[in-house]
Amino acid sequence: MAEEVQKFKVSIDGISVDVDAGTTILNAARQIGGDIVPPAMCYYSKLEGSGGKCRTCLVKVTKGSEKDPRPMPKLVASCRTTVMDGMEVQNITSPDVIDARKSVVEMLLINHPLDCPVCDQAGECKLQDLGYEHGSENTRYDFPRRTFERIDIGDQIQLHMNRCILCYRCVYVANQLTNTREHGILYRGDHAEISTFIENALENDFIGNVIDVCPVGALTDKTFRFKNRVWFTKPVNAHRDCPSCSGKVTLWYKGADVLRVTARKDEYDEVEDFICNTCRFDKKETADWILEDPAKVSQESVIASNHYTQFQPPAVIPENMPLKEANWEQLARTEKLK
Repeated sequence: MAEEVQKFKVSIDGISVDVDAGTTILNAARQIGGDIVPPAMCYYSKLEGSGGKCRTCLVKVTKGSEKDPRPMPKLVASCRTTVMDGMEVQNITSPDVIDARKSVVEMLLINHPLDCPVCDQAGECKLQDLGYEHGSENTRYDFPRRTFERIDIGDQIQLHMNRCILCYRCVYVANQLTNTREHGILYRGDHAEISTFIENALENDFIGNVIDVCPVGALTDKTFRFKNRVWFTKPVNAHRDCPSCSGKVTLWYKGADVLRVTARKDEYDEVEDFICNTCRFDKKETADWILEDPAKVSQESVIASNHYTQFQPPAVIPENMPLKEANWEQLARTEKLK
């Protein structure tokens, strides 16, 4: 007979939910859904050990539990704090939480450059959303900002350390999805940065997932760099029989061209299944994939402005090598006559 799972009742912004023992406040809020879900820039449910870095998910615990109803003296990180039976939590209903979140966003933006007009992450950036909701019009920071040169850390990945908020997600991806890890956090405090040891390249098969998990534009896809804005593209779910990964991806189309390939993400912008580098970088033809349906896009996202619901897959035209060679021969003869 299966052992009965213990359930705890927790109230978040006045809404009650029953969750399993050991569930964090953040995941309990996600079970409720809606606006009461705290933002999370560093926590990633599929990466063990993530969370507790960015502090954007701070909440106020006004009642610890039924056995100990005393409130917690300070705001706590909801991604790291587990619920207790009878716990009461305030998120968007607490002025203290809103003020703290505004301060955290100001801290994250201290060294972050105004690259949104040229950044490939624009339109998908959670820091943009936080800046819009909680950011200030002007900065109070009068000191020189730290700056770094862009680094190519592989054939397909470029690092913009100026944009990094040190969420550690990419480090956890390398630790948990690849055989070796060539990059990590160097130095401490204000000098801390993501980098590789003596500028080694990231060459593991699943290392391209660092692009998907990065919440800002610090790690970008060089094959998609400056090619288009995401709100001008159309995301389509597709799959293929891949020996290395699940093969379930999202293709980003501009007309009939596949501009980039990403892993599928859920409503909290977390990857559902990590994909290999072959699917991400090498398979950018419609003929390589079995198309399914348009990817679901939140109506609050700028991508939805150019989204479509009727599925009109581009035609798959097989490559005709004899015709191509004949065309090249005809072009060569034409060039001789000029």
